[in-house]
Amino acid sequence: MKSWWQKSLMVAVTVLTLGAITPNHMIWESLLDEEDGPKTHASQGQTKEYTLEWIDPAEYYVTADSILADFRQAAEEQSYMKFGSRIGPVIDSEFRTRILPTIQDVIDTELAAYGKDRLRNLAISEKPSGDHAEKIFHVYDKDSGQDEIRFHVRTEKKPLEGYSFNFHYHLASDQYQRHISIGDIYWSKNTPPKWLS
Repeated sequence: MKSWWQKSLMVAVTVLTLGAITPNHMIWESLLDEEDGPKTHASQGQTKEYTLEWIDPAEYYVTADSILADFRQAAEEQSYMKFGSRIGPVIDSEFRTRILPTIQDVIDTELAAYGKDRLRNLAISEKPSGDHAEKIFHVYDKDSGQDEIRFHVRTEKKPLEGYSFNFHYHLASDQYQRHISIGDIYWSKNTPPKWLS
């Protein structure tokens, strides 16, 4: 009787769906015989269990390249946040063409040796410093809180030339001792406004 019921159900599904769903015998056997436990294939003598595992799509598609792309995007956002509405529009063109690509290259090259799991544990600080402080953003380890790369901009006054912004970074590998220059953007002879203004 059980076999008759099973065959009738398969035919009914096929007819009702106009053949769009053709019942697979393995699926129907496992659905109809849930209380019997796993099915055994007589020809192979093996027991097969069917389990479904949830895979988070966000985790599946995360790659080292996608993490670095997120860092590059966050670097741009934090930089413009630091510049504010008074400095940003004035230096936008030069920053976007000369400085930002170099910052993004530094992120790529310095973090290229990190594995995907280590990259997942890194983050970019979200609060650039204001007034006359240098910090744009830091790439840091979320567990230890230690900075891996520090990106800064310093306002410099050169005699007879005026003010300019010096973009540079520091690395944890040398305890942030070296001042690695990215480039300068000239402001004017007038004193620039404070950061974040």
